[in-house]
Amino acid sequence: MKYVSTRGNAPELTFADAMLTGLARDGGLYVPAEIPQMSADDIRALQGLSYEETAFRVIQPFVGESFSDDELRGCIERAYAGFGHNARAPMVQLAPNHFLLELFHGPTLAFKDFAMQMIGQLFQVELSKRGERVTIVGATSGDTGSAAIEAFKGLDAVDVFILYPHGRVSEVQRRQMTTPPESNVHALAMDGHFDDCQARLKDMFNHFEFRDGVKLAGVNSINWARVLVQVVYYFTAAASLGAPDRKISFTVPTGNFGDIFAGYIAKQMGLPIDRLVVATNQNDILDRCLKTGAYEKGDVAPSISPSMDIQVSSNFERALYFAYGKDGAAVAQLMDELANGGFSVSQGALQALREDFDSGRVSEDETLAFIKEANATMGELLCPHSAIAAKIGEDNRDPATPMVSLATAHPAKFPDAVENASGIRPPLPNRMADLYERSERVTRVPNDLTALETLIQERIAK
Repeated sequence: MKYVSTRGNAPELTFADAMLTGLARDGGLYVPAEIPQMSADDIRALQGLSYEETAFRVIQPFVGESFSDDELRGCIERAYAGFGHNARAPMVQLAPNHFLLELFHGPTLAFKDFAMQMIGQLFQVELSKRGERVTIVGATSGDTGSAAIEAFKGLDAVDVFILYPHGRVSEVQRRQMTTPPESNVHALAMDGHFDDCQARLKDMFNHFEFRDGVKLAGVNSINWARVLVQVVYYFTAAASLGAPDRKISFTVPTGNFGDIFAGYIAKQMGLPIDRLVVATNQNDILDRCLKTGAYEKGDVAPSISPSMDIQVSSNFERALYFAYGKDGAAVAQLMDELANGGFSVSQGALQALREDFDSGRVSEDETLAFIKEANATMGELLCPHSAIAAKIGEDNRDPATPMVSLATAHPAKFPDAVENASGIRPPLPNRMADLYERSERVTRVPNDLTALETLIQERIAK
C-alpha cells in the first residue's frame, strides 16, 4: 500500500512513513494511491461485531506491511480500552429515521479520541521498532489538542506541543490541555485564531531545516492515519442500520473537513452512503463553496461552536484532489491561489463534489434554539457542534433513508452555551469531576514562527 501527495510532487511512502511524516514535503497531504474495496458480503459480515473487530477489518487493508496483524490488533485494543461505553460509538434515535452517533465516550469527551488514541499506540509501536524519538506539533481549535495530549502524555518516544488560539477555546477544552502534569506535553496559547495556529504549523513543516532537526511529526487531521481511523465508525453505524442492504446518509459538523472526508473514504470503499451533509456554523466557507464554487477566505467569527471556527479547511484539499481526478498539479495551483485569498472550483470538479456532498449553515440563534428543542422533544442534551449537525440532519432527512447525525462532543465540554440554551448545566463525568480543581501549566506565545521554533527547540528532551 503506497501513499501519494495531493500536490503530486513528493515521494510515495508506506503507511508508517506517511503517518510519521504528516504533511508531504511539497506541502500536500498524503492519500492512498488506491482505495481498498469492501464487498457487500464483507460489509454484511460486520453486523454484530465488536467495534474493535470492525476497526481491524476496515483499517488493515490500508496498513500494508507496516504493522503485523498482531501489532494492529494490539494497538486497537489498547486505544479503546479507556472508553466509557462498551459500544464505543453507540447510537440513539432522535426522530423517525434520524439517529445520533455518540462519539464522545472517549477520555476527553470528543470524537478526536477515536483517532488520537489509536495514533498514539501506532506511533509508540513504530518508533520503538525504529529506535527513534519525534517532536509532535499540533494546532487545535479545541478538541484535537486535548485528545493529542491525552493520547501521548507520558509516552517515551515523543515530545508534544499543541498550539491553541488564546481565549478562543472553552474552559473545559483549555483545562484538558493545560492540566496534565507529564513533562513531555506542552500547551501553547498563541495570539490569534485557529487559522493562525494552523498556518504556523504548516510553516514549521515547510521549514525543512527545523523540521528535520527536531524530527517533526504531525497529528492534526492533515495526518492520513487520523482520517483512516475515523472511517471505522461510518461502517459500524451503517452496518447496525442494515448496510449494505440499505443506503445511509450522514450529517457531520465540519471545521477542518477531516471527519466528513473519512465518510467519503468509507463510501469509496463500498459503503452504501447516500449523502454526506456538511454542517457549518456562521464560519461557512465550505457551505458557500459547495453552493457557489467560490472558496474565499473571510474573517473568523468566534462562536459557541469553536471547533468549527475555521476559514481554511485543510482536508478539503483531499476532496479536491479526488474531484479533480487525482491531478496534483491542479490542486497545487488552487492552493497557491488560496494563499492569495481564495480560488474558484472548476465546473467539473464542483459537479463531482456535489455528487457526494450537500451542505447547510446554522446561525448562533438557531443553534441555541435547537439545543433547547432537542432537549425538550428528543430527550437529548446536545453540545453546540452536535446540535448544528442534528438540526441540519433533520432538515435534510429523506424519509426513505436513515440519517445519522454525528455528535462530536459531550455537552459538558461547552457548559455555558448548553446552559444558556436549555437551562441545564451539564456535569462532567465522574472520572473528570475534579478538572476545575487541577493546576494548569501553559505558555503564552506570539504569532511568530521564529519564537515558536526557538521555544520548541529549547523544551524538547535531549
